[in-house]
Amino acid sequence: MSEPNAHETHNANALPTKPKSGVRVALEYTGIPTSWFSKRPKLPSRNWLIFISVTSSVVGYYIYDRRQCNQIRQSYVDRVKHFAEEPLNSLDVTRKVTVYGSRWPGDEDYDRSMKYFRKYVKPILIAAAVDFEMISGKRHGDIANKIADEIKMQRRIAVGLDPPPPVMAALAGYQPLDVMYRRKLEGGIVIVGRPTFKEFMAGTKRGWTESLDKIDREEALAHDLESDGRFDEAEEPSQLDVATLDGEPIPTPSKLPSGNGIYSTLQMQRPPQVQRGSEFIPADKNIPPAVIPELPSLLFVPFTNLIGFKQIPLMMWDFFNQRHKVRSGSEAAYRLIMKQTRPIIPPPSLPFTELQDPDASVAQSTDRHGGDLDFDKEAEAYFKPSLSSTVADIEKARESYYAALPAKLETARALSRGTREPTKDEVSFPPPTEVELRAERMKKELRWRGDINGWELVRREKGVAWDDRFAASMRVFEDPTIEGSDSSITTKTR
Repeated sequence: MSEPNAHETHNANALPTKPKSGVRVALEYTGIPTSWFSKRPKLPSRNWLIFISVTSSVVGYYIYDRRQCNQIRQSYVDRVKHFAEEPLNSLDVTRKVTVYGSRWPGDEDYDRSMKYFRKYVKPILIAAAVDFEMISGKRHGDIANKIADEIKMQRRIAVGLDPPPPVMAALAGYQPLDVMYRRKLEGGIVIVGRPTFKEFMAGTKRGWTESLDKIDREEALAHDLESDGRFDEAEEPSQLDVATLDGEPIPTPSKLPSGNGIYSTLQMQRPPQVQRGSEFIPADKNIPPAVIPELPSLLFVPFTNLIGFKQIPLMMWDFFNQRHKVRSGSEAAYRLIMKQTRPIIPPPSLPFTELQDPDASVAQSTDRHGGDLDFDKEAEAYFKPSLSSTVADIEKARESYYAALPAKLETARALSRGTREPTKDEVSFPPPTEVELRAERMKKELRWRGDINGWELVRREKGVAWDDRFAASMRVFEDPTIEGSDSSITTKTR
């Protein structure tokens, strides 16, 4: 009998192998190396552990923040959604508020404040069926001018200088004007950010303080630019010596006597100007009212726009902490919806010595600090330092433009009069005519002067326009409280 060989003895003593699973057999036929199935799991390397830890922490914090945002927003939606379920009469309308948002200094995107409102405040208002009208300013000073013009129009209608607009007259039979004004008071005004607050207060003060004369800003500017001599033609000395009449030189406009006679330079060169502001307004109707009627309550919405290279660390922190903005915007919307208001806190009175100074402005028309006028004042610390040269940059651009204007005028006049032939480049690209240059100058001056006046309203060192009459007519939305309890319904922003 033959003995088993060594190979058979080894196979007999070996442990039985585990049968392969169907999944492994199927994966082997896909071309995956069989050695991959026999490898044992092990910890990643140090670099991989660092990468996985940092990535998972960042992603986890981002997910946590966005989940908190949804929870905070939903909690406020649940508090106010019952307002949207209240029935309305057939002639009733929903509550409507006006939202103002101005351009943030140094930001090219003028609509940034409105984007903040739409993202953090608007969802709560929609849940409560509160309608809103958004008014944004593309340039500094736009909101101030709009508010001042609207208040002056209301004053003119109230004293009988102007009739009500046709739309308002048509609605008077449907809803009286006093009812419409009361609904406006019930709505409120939303102010997003400190620059908007400064423009709003400046426009409100101007509207209730300035004269009721109708002044067209473009017409007034055109009258001012007409007499600065930028488009006057220089007198040619050769023509002074050649032009004679009966042996005597013909006097040029500069040689004519000044005055209101028949040789007046103004009468010879320009047609008579229509006197501006010729409307007669009785003195008793053109004076500011002693008492300002009740104004819609104000809702302050803090807003800070981070721009600039130095603000990148704060931008990164802000990206992962959106829940704080959601909470702040939701609280602001909740204050407006609950309609609990308080009188505005006026600034402290000016010292007696300042009131007695004849060179100082009266306390009624002075920019002030303190009280509610310091709303969101800390946000001004994030203004770009380069904005301090805004006025100087505008003046530099103006000087550069006027330095190049004479050459453009000379070319335009030479081509229009045919004193020289146009060059090849001028044929391909015609230079602007004198009429186009005048229109361009008008447009630039409007923008330059508007930017300077607007910047003077929102710059960091500027206070908030204040009138002592505002203390009795302005109110501010505040956090609603539960009667008999010291705790507030809303949660303070952390």
